[in-house]
Amino acid sequence: MSGPKDVEHTPDGRYVVIDGRRWRATDPAIPAERRDELQKALMAWRRDVRRTRGTDEEQRSRAGVQAAKEALGERGEPWWEQSDDERRARWERRVPVPDEGGRD
Repeated sequence: MSGPKDVEHTPDGRYVVIDGRRWRATDPAIPAERRDELQKALMAWRRDVRRTRGTDEEQRSRAGVQAAKEALGERGEPWWEQSDDERRARWERRVPVPDEGGRD
């Protein structure tokens, strides 16, 4: 199973363990190129959450994080309970990225 830098997985591969805490793993069936796109979108939204914290825009930024994590299979219906078609539809859904142009 490919993943970030030797992250520990539970024996069933459904979770990663970071600092003793379990987190749902990214769906391993996502093609590498699409997984990279979704992870870049997730990181952009996380930066946007920091930028918008305490403003009216923060909720939009948090919704972007949620959408990216759902597409990756890290939130929402567990990927191991979805059919192949449902999984594919989930990761192929458009995930917008924040407009970072012209922002400080």
